[in-house]
Amino acid sequence: MDQTATLTSQARGREVARVKAFVVNAIENARAVEKPFHHLELENIFPPDIYAKMLALMPQAVEYRPMHGGGRARAEDGTNTRVKIDLFPEYIRHMAPEKRALWDIVGRALCSRPVKEAFARRLEPGLRKRFGDKFLKTGLYPIPILTRDIPGYSIPPHPDTRWKGITVQLYLPRDESHTTIGTIFHEELPDGSLPKRSQMRFAPNTGYAFAVGKDTWHSADRVPDTVVTRDSILLTYFVDNTLLTVLRNRGKRLGNFLLNEFRSRGRAA
Repeated sequence: MDQTATLTSQARGREVARVKAFVVNAIENARAVEKPFHHLELENIFPPDIYAKMLALMPQAVEYRPMHGGGRARAEDGTNTRVKIDLFPEYIRHMAPEKRALWDIVGRALCSRPVKEAFARRLEPGLRKRFGDKFLKTGLYPIPILTRDIPGYSIPPHPDTRWKGITVQLYLPRDESHTTIGTIFHEELPDGSLPKRSQMRFAPNTGYAFAVGKDTWHSADRVPDTVVTRDSILLTYFVDNTLLTVLRNRGKRLGNFLLNEFRSRGRAA
């Protein structure tokens, strides 16, 4: 059994604090890139030992559920090409103890206030452009999702819904065998065209982050048949500054929990 499964609550709290501090440091030291829009390029996001455990304790396929969105999420044979697990305590409670302990630490660290504040500070240009001088006081609700893409998944250029304030994707490959399948960033030209301007490397323990705006066009090419899975964490900060957004964000979390419970009981039956 993985050692994290036997940690006391106090020791687990120290692990959360350690991972949290490591992630904050990665954000503070991330490379800021201005073109085609302001974004961060993240490296060495998680402590090496935690990253190794994440790879070793990846959930089994049956533990994921379909993730719906604007991309090609279903193959021609009906297979879901993008699936997910929400990294909240209530969603991962059916995992084996060692997996549950590890992913709980990761989820709690990513949802922490210091991580959110670090992203807000480093993404000031985009957030200030959208929310004005009070951008640091804008409510943001973090939702961390472990995602898995399989061959056939793709998503066309899009800027992300305005319900979102910050988009973060943390790549989880085992090696650098498929660095060319990372997210593509596009520039919006006056004629409406969206040429490719850059592409993230799908490399171990790396990622990117940007404040969602009208110009944050990005896409993902079709996952090729040579790739078994493309694993990552999508950490999305939803705008959470009105009664409507607060109710929407908590309602979605509750609804997804109920769906997950229903599905888990169906598997156990």
